[in-house]
Amino acid sequence: MRVDFLGLEAFVAIAERGSFLRAAAHLNLSQTALSHRMRKLEEDLGVQLLARTTRQITLTSAGQDLLPKARRLMAELESEIQSLRGQAHERQERVAFGCLPTIAAYHLPQALSAFRERYPDVAVKIYDNSASEIALLVQKGEAEFGIGIVSVHAWDLDIAPIRKEPFVLLCRESHPFASLGSVNWSQLEGTPLIRISPQAGNRALIDDALGSRRETLNWRYEVQHVQTAASMVAEGIGLTVVPKLAMHIGGTPGLVALQLRNPSVTRSLGVITRRGHSLSDPAKFMLRLIKARLRG
Repeated sequence: MRVDFLGLEAFVAIAERGSFLRAAAHLNLSQTALSHRMRKLEEDLGVQLLARTTRQITLTSAGQDLLPKARRLMAELESEIQSLRGQAHERQERVAFGCLPTIAAYHLPQALSAFRERYPDVAVKIYDNSASEIALLVQKGEAEFGIGIVSVHAWDLDIAPIRKEPFVLLCRESHPFASLGSVNWSQLEGTPLIRISPQAGNRALIDDALGSRRETLNWRYEVQHVQTAASMVAEGIGLTVVPKLAMHIGGTPGLVALQLRNPSVTRSLGVITRRGHSLSDPAKFMLRLIKARLRG
């Protein structure tokens, strides 16, 4: 049998105030509506809870047994409701989302400026993490959405593609490749290359596209972040393959991005959300700004 919370609320109010009139005023109900709730509760339970006389209302033995339990149940329910209200308020006061570092570094500053104009009092938490970490944060509910690589597969996540982005070869302006405009992978054999950690999510896409050909390349260095690889290229340590958006990251002047051919490698960027969960209004607006930047 379902719990009659409205009936229990009426019972506790009457028992604590000793009067239908005062209980009705407390609950902002008419005495008729209050009496209906009380009668329905007693009929559902099959016992009388209140003994009514013309002068006073007293509790029956069943009512005396039920009252402390009903108080505790109503208090727990009220506490849960207050907690949910607090979470909803906090959600409106802060938006948290995940974003790949290469996208966060170039596209987010402009989006954040526009977001601040619309929501000046809403705090923003950005998880500029790897693709796998972003998916996990969205699954756990710590991030409302994520901007990542469309390669994550999980039953509780929805992924909506935004755009495709090519991988490019980074080299210094003084490198012999710089004037070519494009480079075949076969031309890279013997050239020291800087590889990005597999946690970044891009490495698997490159390996899958190259197949066994990747074993012929000289992957001499491995780093964790694109910015580190770009800085090493600027020092002439080697060349690296990165998403084209990485070229927008500041701090590495004098670099040239070359198109890679045979094969060309791309990654699909998309929005990751939890299935069945709606975004807060600030998160929806933030996502709209980011998508406009990426599609522009």
